[in-house]
Amino acid sequence: MLASVLNSSKAIQVNISIIRAFIALREFALNFKELSDKIVEMEKQYNMQFADVFEALDYLMEEKRIEVEQRERPRIGFKT
Repeated sequence: MLASVLNSSKAIQVNISIIRAFIALREFALNFKELSDKIVEMEKQYNMQFADVFEALDYLMEEKRIEVEQRERPRIGFKT
């Protein structure tokens, strides 16, 4: 948060690096098939104990799926 408040070139570069790291981590986690399968397996095994956690994970996975579908859909309109 401090890097967002400070107005120096070093703070800006640190802030950009942090954001890029989180983006890479999110893409890795969502594209990692084995991790996704493990989450589904755990959901089946411990459904009642961690219902809220699995609901949040399902929401995030669904959000990513919709985002990918929107990005990969055929474009319409003016093309350059």
